[in-house]
Amino acid sequence: MKPKRILVVDDEHDLCDILLFNLRAAGYEAHAAHSAYEALAANPASFDLMLLDVMMPAMSGFELASHLRANATQHVPPIIFLTAKDSEDDTLRGFELGADDYVTKPFSVRELMARVKAVLARNTTAAPTPQQTIEHQALRLDMQRKTATLNEENIALTKTEFELLALLMSHPRQVFSRRQLLESVWPENVVVTERTVDVNLARLRKKIGPYSACITARQGFGYIFEP
Repeated sequence: MKPKRILVVDDEHDLCDILLFNLRAAGYEAHAAHSAYEALAANPASFDLMLLDVMMPAMSGFELASHLRANATQHVPPIIFLTAKDSEDDTLRGFELGADDYVTKPFSVRELMARVKAVLARNTTAAPTPQQTIEHQALRLDMQRKTATLNEENIALTKTEFELLALLMSHPRQVFSRRQLLESVWPENVVVTERTVDVNLARLRKKIGPYSACITARQGFGYIFEP
């Protein structure tokens, strides 16, 4: 089995060296980029995970993640944000951008390695859905390729948006509470608020255009996909 490929994106060269040493010692194929632009040149789609610093000059980690999601025509790897910004708003923004985890500096390398292992395990062993495609009229999800199309045109969805839409579309007319959506889509060890669900669904509805009205909120209950 090929080792998992991890891209470390951080402008702190010493920290990159430390992380590369530990990742390689753990059996991963690790590479470093010292700016967002270097990361883009390294072909992020070829990696299984990105460790992404938030506070970088020229283009921040948040901006890079947003760029990757907005221009996603191929695989966008899971992202663990590394940052000294630990306010609730910063953390929430990270998860809104589709982060799989959010680690504040300074951090224990041992703890980070455990989080790396957990994120990779989730993305490797997630149980596949029995359905290969989920469709409603011109809105189609390819569950194997993890792509969404509207009128045969690709829609750039984050991993979280894709999983939310797949869950709702695969259970039409079933109401899911915000807590159920959090527990089904977000990782167990990630602490996020129920507002995160609202933010992700609001952004998702904008992306699916004429089918946005299919996702509706039931006051006091949650969300439902009504064909």
